[in-house]
Amino acid sequence: MKFNNNKLNILYVSAEVDPYAKTGGLADVAGSLPKELSLLGHEVRVVMPRYGFISQDMVYVCDFPVEMGSRKETCIIKQGGFSNSQDQTIPVYFIENHHYYNREGIYCYNDDGQRFILMCKAALEMLKYIDFKPDVIHCNDWHTGPVCLLLKERYHSQEPYRDIATVYTVHNLEYQGNFGAEITEYLNLEVEYFTPEKAEFYGMFSFMKCGLVYADIINTVSRQYAEEIQTSAYGERMEGVLVKRKKDLFGIVNGISYEEFNPERDRCLKVNYDINSAALKKDNKKALQKELGLKESTSPLLGLVTRLTGQKGLELLIGCIEELIKKENVQLAVLGLGDEYYYKAFSGLQIKYPDNVAAVFEFNTDLAKRIYSAADMFLMPSRFEPCGLGQIISLRYGTIPVVRATGGLAETIIDYDADNEKGNGFSFEEFSVRAFRETLQRAINVYKDKPDIWEKLVCRALSSDFSWKKPGRKYLKLYELALEKIKKEVTSDE
Repeated sequence: MKFNNNKLNILYVSAEVDPYAKTGGLADVAGSLPKELSLLGHEVRVVMPRYGFISQDMVYVCDFPVEMGSRKETCIIKQGGFSNSQDQTIPVYFIENHHYYNREGIYCYNDDGQRFILMCKAALEMLKYIDFKPDVIHCNDWHTGPVCLLLKERYHSQEPYRDIATVYTVHNLEYQGNFGAEITEYLNLEVEYFTPEKAEFYGMFSFMKCGLVYADIINTVSRQYAEEIQTSAYGERMEGVLVKRKKDLFGIVNGISYEEFNPERDRCLKVNYDINSAALKKDNKKALQKELGLKESTSPLLGLVTRLTGQKGLELLIGCIEELIKKENVQLAVLGLGDEYYYKAFSGLQIKYPDNVAAVFEFNTDLAKRIYSAADMFLMPSRFEPCGLGQIISLRYGTIPVVRATGGLAETIIDYDADNEKGNGFSFEEFSVRAFRETLQRAINVYKDKPDIWEKLVCRALSSDFSWKKPGRKYLKLYELALEKIKKEVTSDE
């Protein structure tokens, strides 16, 4: 067993990892937390599927068969990697399987259950063939839940799996990976695991529940969200499981990569700036207005970079934006992909108010950074938000968040009017158009009527620290807790 300042071996398992495959915040975390853990002196390796669109140069490591029901699938492990800020390489193991992964997307296939069972099995099986035994396997979101089940129920008494602990991170409880009972065939486990005490969930087999029941330690991406998901309002019907395991449930707010998101060096921006040259933000605002076809104006520019889904509370914005355009001449820059309803709503606003509204429906990381930099305010009126990275990234670029106080938003954004000394944004609690409009109006009033205070807010945002340094150390403490728990279990079995 390894504790405290000793070097840990950590295997980080994720369905998506930036820069190789990304649909959202999970990939950002998976691409940056391992770097911070390596900077803290630990041996970290990442494992993920090699999707058809991943073209990085790799070297062959090994291959082996994996049982998938009555047949076997061959998995080929190849190794690539990325570097941290000290040019230390973090190895990345890519699981190759032509049948399941040679596709141009990550999710939304009819056989996703099988695809991610193969990922979980391959991540464990490869440990027999590589010169690396993890102390901790860090699993992320529903795709990896079966790793925790398989390790406990099938592998844990064997070498090289003895004493391996698991930490399971819930990035968003809404996405659970629930499949029909027939998916259990591909796990090659006895039917006894399909019970309410284990992996069965309202008649379905739940990948998420596998992680929640079997992981040694569970965490989610803010303390507030860890509390919220133990209630019926936010628990997505998993609150009973989470309450039962609350002594093993923790919350750690995500960090962001201060190398990737850096207004001082970001090549995507028209003009670079820092806390000593914050006034240059205005040049990026003018450049974005020109790029998106908005009228050049000093009125507040509101930024929205998000998945266009019901979770994000966008109906609150749609319910008041026309009033604010007419009253305050605000502008709105929207970037995202999602539901058709929001495409139509924002497209309609763009047609009606071409000088004030621009909507781009695509995944574009460079444009996202230009919006973060150019906007005066960044909007996140979410119904719920496990952590949220948008508000953290916006602070990094000196853009002031206007958020609903839920989950990680409540933990990271302090309302300026409630605390003039520490306030770094504007927030509201009641999920209503009225509450959001009033909060946005408060922000606009400070922006227009108190420019000296707004400048202080911008500088306060630019001086904040939401890097991975503190969260990285907190994760190490979770790994130690998981290892201590495993040690007690081994001792009690002897």
